[in-house]
Amino acid sequence: MKGLKIGDLSVAVPVIQGGMGVGISLSGLASAVANEGGIGVISSAGLGLLYRNLSENYLEASILGLKEEIRKAKEKTRGIIGINVMVAMTNFADMIRTSIAEKVDLIIAGAGLPLDLPSFLKKENKTKLVPIVSSARAAKIICEKWKSGYDYLPDAVIVEGPKAGGHLGFKEDQITDDNYSLEKLVPEIIDELKLFEDKYDTKIPLIAAGGIYTGKDIYEIMELGAAGVQMATRFVTTEECDASDAFKQSYIDAAEGDIEIIKSPVGMPGRAILSNFITKVKEGRKQPKYCPFKCIKTCEISRSPYCIIIALINALKGNFENGYAFAGTNAFRATKISSVKEIFQSLIKEYKESKQKQV
Repeated sequence: MKGLKIGDLSVAVPVIQGGMGVGISLSGLASAVANEGGIGVISSAGLGLLYRNLSENYLEASILGLKEEIRKAKEKTRGIIGINVMVAMTNFADMIRTSIAEKVDLIIAGAGLPLDLPSFLKKENKTKLVPIVSSARAAKIICEKWKSGYDYLPDAVIVEGPKAGGHLGFKEDQITDDNYSLEKLVPEIIDELKLFEDKYDTKIPLIAAGGIYTGKDIYEIMELGAAGVQMATRFVTTEECDASDAFKQSYIDAAEGDIEIIKSPVGMPGRAILSNFITKVKEGRKQPKYCPFKCIKTCEISRSPYCIIIALINALKGNFENGYAFAGTNAFRATKISSVKEIFQSLIKEYKESKQKQV
């Protein structure tokens, strides 16, 4: 399997573990992935709740919690560690500044266009910046804005297709439309990025995400030109994943029909595993009285059927009466708990087998 280069970062196995909030991918999972030669990613979402013991102030606890998770990860690995930060988070700037100050290897930013992301970097910073997009148009807008405003181009770009878990950058009718499939998006975005690569004599590798589950999937999408992949769902059912055993079991127990598109309070469609909580929301039986954390810019409490961060914290703990698990389309394929090492061995074996079949 060909390695991945992101600037001066050399990734032995071209696999980025996707950031999963709230609390699903922290230092435990991220460091395990980094130790296998991939890029491990800590999700910054909801850390203010997970680290309430450090401060009663949500924003302050988020900063302290992120520092703690980065410290823990660095203790466990010398591999590559990234931070996933959602543009839609009200503490986006805090999480970016903290990540750079703590010298993480890269920042992955999605759930909105991170148009001002390079403004946080100083000349001496080595942190790489990787935006998530869902179209060639979005990739073009980011490249043009970053170059004209900051004389900076993305160190890599991640395209997240409609089969991903969690919040999706697509309208509901686009999710099942083949015109928006990952296989169609990858060549389109590569063509767009090549214009900037040629003009400015640089490399902008494209990482494909959303529905990538096996080594065969990795081989096929890299044959279309992707330089690597981002995978999240596959790593949930690992020993090292930071979620509770009950959360992991929800993936193993899920049937294909249990994974569905939901309407999230943040104003984007999301993919999750059906739970009693989701059923109650559909019946109109949930309504928050106030917003306790103001964690997402686009969440309007007067129209929200529930507080998403509390629902996700409940799911993290395995409480599906009051929460739900985000998941990609392939979550139902999980049958057991494995180690991260076993997952990597399986991916590499499947990739090699697929490659040999084409020779």
